[in-house]
Amino acid sequence: METHVITEKKYTLEEIKNIVRSNVKIKLSDSIASKISSGAAYIKEIQESEKPIYGVNTGFGSLCNTKISPQNLSELQHRQLMSHACGVGEPISEELSRLVMFIKLLTFRTGHCGISLEVVQRLIDFWNHKITPVIPKKGTVGASGDLSPLAHMSLPVIGLGEMYLDSKIVDASVALSSVDLQPLRLKPKEGLALTNGIQYLDAMAVQSLWTIEELIKSADLIAALSMQGFSTANTFYQVRLHELSRHKERIHVANNLNKLLAGSNHFSLPQCDPPKEDPYSFRCVPQVHGAVRKAFSYAKEVIENDCNSVSDNPLFFYETDEVLTCGNLHGASAALTMDHLAASTTILSNISERRTYQLLSGQHGLPHYLIKKPGLNSGLMIPQYTSAALLNENKVLSTPASVDTIPTCQLQEDHVSMGGTSGYKLQQIVENTEHILGIELLTAMQAISLNTGLIKSSFTEQVYDAFREVVPELVDDRFQAEDINKSVSFFRENRTQWSKDLE
Repeated sequence: METHVITEKKYTLEEIKNIVRSNVKIKLSDSIASKISSGAAYIKEIQESEKPIYGVNTGFGSLCNTKISPQNLSELQHRQLMSHACGVGEPISEELSRLVMFIKLLTFRTGHCGISLEVVQRLIDFWNHKITPVIPKKGTVGASGDLSPLAHMSLPVIGLGEMYLDSKIVDASVALSSVDLQPLRLKPKEGLALTNGIQYLDAMAVQSLWTIEELIKSADLIAALSMQGFSTANTFYQVRLHELSRHKERIHVANNLNKLLAGSNHFSLPQCDPPKEDPYSFRCVPQVHGAVRKAFSYAKEVIENDCNSVSDNPLFFYETDEVLTCGNLHGASAALTMDHLAASTTILSNISERRTYQLLSGQHGLPHYLIKKPGLNSGLMIPQYTSAALLNENKVLSTPASVDTIPTCQLQEDHVSMGGTSGYKLQQIVENTEHILGIELLTAMQAISLNTGLIKSSFTEQVYDAFREVVPELVDDRFQAEDINKSVSFFRENRTQWSKDLE
């Protein structure tokens, strides 16, 4: 089996995806192992100092002024994991938990967290043996680090908590025994190093970004299908228009539309009746989809930086014999970014739902609700209701969580990011948007089937033919939920390849 060596390089989201979604094993480079060992040796030197060192010989949070005796320094770290593991709700997916672990490993690379190579290696052991900590979904305010989720991630290191073993949830002791691992005894600072940091927020953002990137590119294809079904004009996606805007993202969308629609006669059909102006949901696709792409690019940059950052407190500069207390555990960067992504993804779903509505409106030679014999048949009337319901939820969930803060820890932590809520909301918005685009796909295909005289572009004809093997044309009413589910499944199965084919 292939082994990936973790180095000091900056990892891209694509590289992280390839590692997390493959069967690759991981190991540390020698230089990183050396740095981690140097940081741990420095902690050993200073741990019995009379000088208070936060998280090493003091309590946590507002208990930072409580000195801990030398004989209790290890016990302090064990109790920290147990007391901080307070998550509630359903467990996150195994993939997301592995993603949290991988990003946590990246934060340890410089050795400034003071954790030992033994504990870092234990997380690597979990990865390589495919035994994965179970992390409840909710419980982080995203500012003291993701204390609760990361405590759940770390409990198996000391033999507690639960783990995924062969996709089943078992006690950590069972999972450890299955691969001949024994619980570890934590040394000073190690519990805090494991639980400080915003790796859970970043993991939620990364996983969402993987999907959003494919939704954004696939939305151009689905819009192109809708344009052919609706017999739009061909003027509004001419590249020269968008070169005047100086927004490169618009140009990318216009290039995609030109590629996707090359060879189609949708703009010259009698239904188009030029000259005319199409509704904004068609005519402004380059502007709206382009703006969403811009938001995505910004989010990708921020989250990539987060994933490659050292997120902990305090940090130990063993090179210069300094301990620096800091705020590198605050999740504002991830929280604001996910709230921005939530709004932009909702906008993508909004314009999609509007195109669905227009296709059902009985215009441009299309029958009402895209069905022959409307009245006896309701056609695709109600799928738009479903789309509207999901869109409404997206709009409500787009209210930013990061503008709120609820002080914690006796006002020691008086401003928190609420990035956990930002992440949960974004995950739901992404799922809803998949369905909204899937419903537009279903609707666009039906409109194309009913658009007399339409010659499809070669690209969209291939997509149309493949879709019709899964969902036949609607002639009379049938069980629509099944068609929606098949359309969404088709979308999920093909969007990765579509994304590779488009800018």
